[in-house]
Amino acid sequence: MDKERFEAGLAARKAVLGEAYVERSLAQADDFNRDFQEVLTEFCWGSCWGDETLSRQQRSLLNLGMIAALNRMEEWELHLRGAIRNGVTRDEIKAALMQIAIYCGMPTGVECFRIARRVLAEQDQS
Repeated sequence: MDKERFEAGLAARKAVLGEAYVERSLAQADDFNRDFQEVLTEFCWGSCWGDETLSRQQRSLLNLGMIAALNRMEEWELHLRGAIRNGVTRDEIKAALMQIAIYCGMPTGVECFRIARRVLAEQDQS
């Protein structure tokens, strides 16, 4: 493992997904999935998110589209929260959701809008 890339990935992962979520994920790692958590942090977050060619907002919008296309709604919600942390605006989220609905199908758009409305309402209450 490249320690520097891992540490950069860990910092990016915490910044986007929230420190509590990442710490919980790492603390729950066991002999079965610990290696996966390290690879995920080093390569997904260190190599990909650590590349400054695209902004975090751009990466978040890309992730929302790709994860919606894969119909991974739990992960989609996690990345929606990350997109908000990264400064993606409500108008940008809405525009991305319209595109998701057109390209990924209306049922996916319905589910993503449902999740987004709930998450944004929670944000308004806090």
